[in-house]
Amino acid sequence: MTDAAHMALWESLDLDIPAHDALLAVLGKFYGDIYLSQQGRLKGAEYLDFVLSEVHGLRIKEIQDTKATGKKVVGTFCVFVPEELTLAADAIQVGLCAGAKAGTEKAETLVPRNTCDLIKSFVGFKLARLCPYTESCDLIVGETTCDGKKKAYEAFGEHVPMHVMEVPQCKGPCDRDLFRAELTRYKDALEKLTGNTITAASLAAATKVVNAKRQALQRLARLRSADPAPISGRDALLVNQISFYDDPVRFTAKINELCDEMEARIKAGQGVAPSGTPRLLLAGCPMAVPNWKLPYLIESSGAVIVGEESCIGERNTRDFTDETPTDLDGMLDALTDRYMKIDCACFTPNTERLDHIAALAKELKADGVIHYGLLFCQPYAHEALKVGKAMAAAGLPYLAIETDYGMVDAGQLKTRVEAFVETLS
Repeated sequence: MTDAAHMALWESLDLDIPAHDALLAVLGKFYGDIYLSQQGRLKGAEYLDFVLSEVHGLRIKEIQDTKATGKKVVGTFCVFVPEELTLAADAIQVGLCAGAKAGTEKAETLVPRNTCDLIKSFVGFKLARLCPYTESCDLIVGETTCDGKKKAYEAFGEHVPMHVMEVPQCKGPCDRDLFRAELTRYKDALEKLTGNTITAASLAAATKVVNAKRQALQRLARLRSADPAPISGRDALLVNQISFYDDPVRFTAKINELCDEMEARIKAGQGVAPSGTPRLLLAGCPMAVPNWKLPYLIESSGAVIVGEESCIGERNTRDFTDETPTDLDGMLDALTDRYMKIDCACFTPNTERLDHIAALAKELKADGVIHYGLLFCQPYAHEALKVGKAMAAAGLPYLAIETDYGMVDAGQLKTRVEAFVETLS
C-alpha cells in the first residue's frame, strides 16, 4: 500500500495520526534490531516480515473491505474465546493491540496505576486511538481470567461494544456446565451481531479451519525438538503472535510452507545456532505483539528458545476440538471439553500446568526453563513459585523473571539471563 493509502485508511478509523506515526516509527526500529538482525533465518520468515510490516496496513484494509460486504469483526484478548464459533457465524476474529506501553497516562484514568501492563496497554491503545484493530471491531469479547481484566472490562465497556464471557476458576462438573452455558450465550451474541444462525454444518466447517491451524502450529512446535534448532525462538513467537491476526486459511498454508523448509533444514543438519547451544523453554504470561524484549535478551545471551508454554504458544495449540459430533449440541460439548483443557493460571488447583511444563521441556530437549511473569500479574506470580518447585523435582534448571513492557530493566535482566545460561553450558 502507498503512504497515501495508509493515511486515508487510518484517518477513516479516526486514529490519532501523529501519535500513530510515532508508534510505528519506534516499532519499526525495534523490529529491525530484534528480527532483521538475526543470522540464518528461514526464507519463510519473509512472510512474517511482510505481515508485520503491513499489520496496521494491508490486513486492516482486508478487514475493512470484508466489513463493507456486511461481515462483522470480533476482537479478543484471550484464548478462551472460541474462534470456531466466531467463524461459524461468518465473522472475523482478531487479536487486539496489547503488547506495548501506549497511552499509559490515559489508561491510568480508567484503571489503577498498579495494574499489569497488558491491561493498561489495551485500554491505552483505545483511549489514545492507536489500534486499528480495536477501531475495526463490531464487538470485543472479554473474559474473566483475572480480577484485573474483569474490573477493567467494566470501564472499557463504556468505550467499546463488549461481551464478557465467564471463565470458571475450577474444573469440576458444575464448572464445565458453567462454561458450556457461556458458549451458548456467546453463540447467541454472535447470531444477534451477525444476523446469521450458527448451524451444525457451519460449526463443523469452522472447526476444521481452526484445527488445521492448530495442526500446522503443532507441526512447527514438534520440529523445534531438533538440534540444532531449525528456527529461532523469536521467529517462532512471531508465528504464534501472527496466528491471532492473519486470515486463518492463508496463515495455515504459509506455516506449513515454513515447516517444509524447517524439515529440509533439519535433514541437512542446519540450524539457527550451532548444535549444543543451550536450549530454553519459555513459560508463563502471554506475549502480545510487540512484546519481544525477553526473547531477544535470551537469544542474545548465547541460548536458543525451543518452546513457549504460553497462551501465545503451546497452551493455545496443544488440543484439537473433536470433529466427530454431528449435531450442534454435541459440537458445543466438544468445544467445552477442548477449552476446559486450557491450563490457564486462573484455575485452582492447576497442577496439570506443572506437569505440562515438565513434559514439554523433556520433549523439546530443553536444558532449562525461564518463567516470565508480567509485573502485577498475580496468577502467574503465584504459579512461578510452584513451577520452580516442580522444575527442581524434575531436575530442570529454572529462572523466574518478572518484568513489564518497559526497557529500563533490560540491562539488569540480561545480566541475570547470561548468568543463568552460563550454568547450562
